[in-house]
Amino acid sequence: MSVPQQMMKDVEDSLKSLIGVQLDIIHLHKSTLLEFEPSQIGTIVGTLVDGCIPTLDKLYSSINGLGLRRASKTVGEREGYPDFDHISGARLELKTLYVPPQNVKMKTPPSPREPSGRLTQKVTLKNVIPTHDLLLVLAYQLAPLTSFPDIYAPTFIDTGLFPMIECIQARDHRLISAGGKWFGNYETPAILSTYGSLKVNMGQTLIDEYGRKESEEKDYNEDTNFGKLKRIPYKPLQEFLKKHGCHYMMKGEYPESWTLNDSNKVT
Repeated sequence: MSVPQQMMKDVEDSLKSLIGVQLDIIHLHKSTLLEFEPSQIGTIVGTLVDGCIPTLDKLYSSINGLGLRRASKTVGEREGYPDFDHISGARLELKTLYVPPQNVKMKTPPSPREPSGRLTQKVTLKNVIPTHDLLLVLAYQLAPLTSFPDIYAPTFIDTGLFPMIECIQARDHRLISAGGKWFGNYETPAILSTYGSLKVNMGQTLIDEYGRKESEEKDYNEDTNFGKLKRIPYKPLQEFLKKHGCHYMMKGEYPESWTLNDSNKVT
C-alpha cells in the first residue's frame, strides 16, 4: 500500500504557490558568494526553511495556504519524524535540495559534493505509515532580487513528492544487496568493512558485530553515508535529482532493474 493519489494531489496543489518565492530572511551579496561552498549554503538554508515553512503563507501574500503544521514530536526531540502534518492527512518529511546558481562563481570544494539531505535511521519500517507518509524534496536556487540584482536570496524552484515507503525500501534494498545489514531493531545500518570483505572473499564466516572505524577490524562498519538522497535507488527520486543537475544514481535494482541513460552520469 502507498499514499492515495488524491492525497498526493492535494499536497502537490497546496505546494504549488511556493514556486518562485524568495526567502528575504537571508540576503547574500553576489561578491560574498565566492566565500561559500554549496554545503555551507545548504546548512544555512535548510535550517531556515525547516523553521519557517509552516508560517510562510502568513509572511508571503503569494502563498495560498500550505496546510502545514509542525508534527507532534517528543518534547525536546529536534530530529523527530516526521517534520510536518498536512491538512489532507498526509505526513511530510522535508529535505531541501541545493541547485547551483546561474552565472555566479562560488568557492569550489576539493571534490564534487552530493546532496546533503538524507533519510537517516530515524526513518524506518517501524515508524513510516505507508498510506500517509511522503518525502518532500524542496529544490531552491540562489537568485538575484528583482530590485537589487547584486543581492541573492534562496528561491524555491521545484517540489518533489515521493512515497516514503518506496524510498526507505529502496534505501534498505541497496544496503542489504551490497552485503550490509541492520543491527538491532532497525537501530544501526552497517556495511561490510574492508576486513569483512576480505573474509567473504576467503569464504570465512562473518561475525555479527560492527565498529565505527576500519582500525577496529570488525566485519561490519556503521554506514556513515546511510540514506543520502543520491544513494536511494528509487527511480523517480533520482530523476528529480538529475532534472536539477545534482549528483544522481544512474541505475538501481528496486523494485526492479532500471537505468537512467545519460552520458553525464555520476557514479
